[in-house]
Amino acid sequence: MIKSSKRLHHVSYALRGPLYERANELELAGQRITKLNIGNPAPFGFEAPEEVVQHIIRNLGNAQGYSDHKGLLSAREAVKRYYDAKGVVNISTDDIFLGNGLSELIMHAVEALLDEGDEVLVPSPDYPLWTASVRFAGGKAVHYRCDEEADWFPDVQDIRSKLTSRTRALVLINPNNPTGAVYSRELLQELVQLAEEHNLLIFSDEIYDKILYDEVAFTSAASLSDEVVFVTLSGLSKNYLAAGFRAGWLLVSGARHKAQEYVNGLNTLASLRVCSNVPAQFAIEAALQGQQSMHTLTSPNGRLGLQRAICYEKLTAIPGVTCVKPKGAFYMFPKLDLKQFTVLDDQEFALNLLTEQHVLLVPGTGFNYTHPDHFRVVYLPEPIELSQTLERLADFLQVHQVTKLEKLGV
Repeated sequence: MIKSSKRLHHVSYALRGPLYERANELELAGQRITKLNIGNPAPFGFEAPEEVVQHIIRNLGNAQGYSDHKGLLSAREAVKRYYDAKGVVNISTDDIFLGNGLSELIMHAVEALLDEGDEVLVPSPDYPLWTASVRFAGGKAVHYRCDEEADWFPDVQDIRSKLTSRTRALVLINPNNPTGAVYSRELLQELVQLAEEHNLLIFSDEIYDKILYDEVAFTSAASLSDEVVFVTLSGLSKNYLAAGFRAGWLLVSGARHKAQEYVNGLNTLASLRVCSNVPAQFAIEAALQGQQSMHTLTSPNGRLGLQRAICYEKLTAIPGVTCVKPKGAFYMFPKLDLKQFTVLDDQEFALNLLTEQHVLLVPGTGFNYTHPDHFRVVYLPEPIELSQTLERLADFLQVHQVTKLEKLGV
């Protein structure tokens, strides 16, 4: 038998795991599945800005050769201007790497840093690629608590309690996936101060930094200090509704004098890949300099704003379901009161929901959350479909409610 690498034995990605494979089997059997397992805007009618698409088309003839391993200079200049406007200081185009979406860059960022047994502080719940990348690189993902009772903000004391001599970095996902939390400036300052005290690199995943509700303010962590090494990651997949283009970027900023060897490692990994896909690189400048439509979509009467309201109203109307209303992204992370349902854990819940109601969700443990009582909802379907899908969820939970006799132990 040809076996897989042992590095993969503890690596998983629940968004495309066994539940997803089962959903595909049901589709092949003729069932229509509502796939709310992944934040993929295009299947739900969201489209990238037309000027971005046209800019790619016009430049296809210029995209036939390799680019610089870091990416097109014009695109990196656009990224630099983007972070200049956010208050990130003393950066240049040499500090920016373009990649085949955020996923590739997350793996590069982690692999360039870690030796076997090094530790990275990762939020729980998290976007599972962070945990997977740390483990694949030979490191240990140490999960810190995000507090549901405090709008899912990181618990700073819990982070402090998990620091060891092997801790190399702190991961921030802001706005957060899966909870939709948007961290306050005050919280970020506290976390940056902690990183400075313990010489930690900060990975700041900011892929949803334009998808904000209720006029909440967003602060880029890298704007808060020049004494910490920051690796800020973002791209076009969410803010510009262009997930399939696979266009992302990574910015190294702050105390770069502490990180020259690390940056050399990033250079090596980027060179081994030769370059990221060049047509999508042309999209970056056009997107960042073009008309910004996300604020319209996230306004109370915009499509995302309306769908967020519908999702929150429908979920919290279900007896035994509670949810913190998100301030960013397009996810909710509701909680099941397991005393009220016959469902025993979140994996069973998700499989039964898929089988009985043909709705595909990701259970909370798929986001490295330890309590088996949460699940993530993607509220990208248009309002009518979203309402109908959540009604099917409510019907499913009603069927699986614990009866009065069961509550009494009879």
